[in-house]
Amino acid sequence: MEHFDHLYDESENAKVRFLGFASDESRHDFGIVYSHKFYGKPLVICMQTGQSTLLCSEDAVNPRYLQQVFRLRSEREAEALSAFFQEYLPTISFEENQY
Repeated sequence: MEHFDHLYDESENAKVRFLGFASDESRHDFGIVYSHKFYGKPLVICMQTGQSTLLCSEDAVNPRYLQQVFRLRSEREAEALSAFFQEYLPTISFEENQY
């Protein structure tokens, strides 16, 4: 049997928010899991594709990143998603020594 180093095993009661919106090109449904882990960045999950990423409003200013991670068809769709996330995701202050 292979040996694994145990890194952590923590439980947390997390807040989950479900948001959906329709742009000119498509419909989007997301689950946002707010956690104190991962420098406070929420886990954003596309409910249609299962694609997920850690994301805050500062990260959302990059439509190309959103297009890549959520496998969006067009830049226009990514720009609409960027505007949406900038409004609905929190800003994150850097937390030192999280790990």
